[in-house]
Amino acid sequence: MGRLAKRAASLASVLLLALALAACFGSDGDRPTIIGGTQAGGPQPFPDNFRGDILALMRTYLNNPVGVREASMAEPVQREVGGRQFYVSCLHFTPRETDGSYKAMRERAVIFVNGRADRVVDRTSELCAGAVYVPFPELEKMTR
Repeated sequence: MGRLAKRAASLASVLLLALALAACFGSDGDRPTIIGGTQAGGPQPFPDNFRGDILALMRTYLNNPVGVREASMAEPVQREVGGRQFYVSCLHFTPRETDGSYKAMRERAVIFVNGRADRVVDRTSELCAGAVYVPFPELEKMTR
């Protein structure tokens, strides 16, 4: 019976820790989220500073933002993500690998929430269908 009581106490402490962490990360006010949040104030605003926001987000997303080649982007358009409408901008680029080589071109989608770049998505087949790409030289000029 002693072992069972110890395991129950251990499980209870793990559950309490999980609840405490959920409380810390659970709510960001009325900021909409892609999965299950509400849209504050109705429709999403157009991201006015989308180029700068994408650069800032990609600087943190890429392991090595230096040496990106063949960068192009599509201007933000509204797409349905998780049952809600968000602005999405699609990117094509070839990043430098950790060994210094270049391999396949990558396609990523940047999702904007409340007019700001929120996250990078790598499954882009539906989000980027029909996107019209233009050169994005700022992405190629990134530094650390």
